[in-house]
Amino acid sequence: MIALAAGAATATVLPDVGGRVGSLSVGGTDLVVTGDPADRSTLWGSFPMAPWAGRLGHGRFTHEGITHQLAVNLPPHAIHGTVASRPWTVQDAGRSFVTMTCELGDGWPFGGIAHQRIELRPDALHCTLGVTAGELSMPVVIGWHPWLRASAVQVEATAMYERDGQDLPTGVLVAPAPRPWNDCFLTTRPVHATVGDVTVAVASDCDHVVVFDELADGVAVEPQSGPPDAFNLRADVIGPGETIARTMTITWQRALHDAVPTNG
Repeated sequence: MIALAAGAATATVLPDVGGRVGSLSVGGTDLVVTGDPADRSTLWGSFPMAPWAGRLGHGRFTHEGITHQLAVNLPPHAIHGTVASRPWTVQDAGRSFVTMTCELGDGWPFGGIAHQRIELRPDALHCTLGVTAGELSMPVVIGWHPWLRASAVQVEATAMYERDGQDLPTGVLVAPAPRPWNDCFLTTRPVHATVGDVTVAVASDCDHVVVFDELADGVAVEPQSGPPDAFNLRADVIGPGETIARTMTITWQRALHDAVPTNG
């Protein structure tokens, strides 16, 4: 475990548990759902997703005319990529940052490597995630999966993807629907959440964000470079040796209560 600190903010990073942020606290308020490091589930912390994000329908897709079948880890689908369940190698670390790398794994047929930098600032957690292809071209979608201890979430979006009966996007864009959500929105605007008396904003240079608020323990706000099942809808393709990289920044601001006037 790597401990980070900046001002009143502290965080832990767990390279052996998918390279995830295991905790994020500001002035004693926990902003993300915490868990036991022995728990390798995807229900806590904030973890990177690569080389795909969200559900991949039945773990199957076609690239350059060849159909590939990946391991199914949330039947009947494959979910959240390969690196969230793999150990990451620490390249550098300091009081407020860490950089890590992770091979995409034997279950991914194209090779390649993921790399991330996590930096804690007094008012923000800044994350950069990238994937570099090996000797083969490959489709890729990257993102993050932070679980916020949120009591309220606000999304400003122009559209969201219609879902089918298996929680996969159909590719059809519809008007944003009211909560509850397990949905992918098209937006470049930050998603705002309330955690106690702290206002949290999740911003990214990704143009997709999945919001999942159907569990009592927390709300997942997931910036992604493409939608779930993107390999069967729309995905970036990088050539041999090429890199795709995106950023996510979680900022916070504690509510300022009106001062009580005094006489004297």
